[in-house]
Amino acid sequence: MSLSVNAKTYALDSSTANAVSYAGPIHTLSAKDLVKLSRVAAKPTAVLSGVSRTEAKMTRTLTLTGALTPAHDAIGTFSMSVPVGAAAADIDSILNDMGAYVASAAFKTHVKSQQINF
Repeated sequence: MSLSVNAKTYALDSSTANAVSYAGPIHTLSAKDLVKLSRVAAKPTAVLSGVSRTEAKMTRTLTLTGALTPAHDAIGTFSMSVPVGAAAADIDSILNDMGAYVASAAFKTHVKSQQINF
């Protein structure tokens, strides 16, 4: 099984019951190009039905210029916590808003220059 991201194909690398890793097209022993998907099932209590948690993590080794080392990993993580019983439309809404924000110039500025006030 494979995963497609931005016209790149990631091949299954390893899996456990609650996590799976995919290796990307430029993954080697010395350069990482990985996507890891993981989950935590909801744990209900007497007063809460619980929340399910998911995480998508991308790791890629970058070649550096003007740095003390020639290469290092860049890591992007997106995690979600969704309460049991949430409507699919509400989940779609927050995912659409987060996706739009991650694709925006404001988010790119936040990552590249660590700006937090807009």
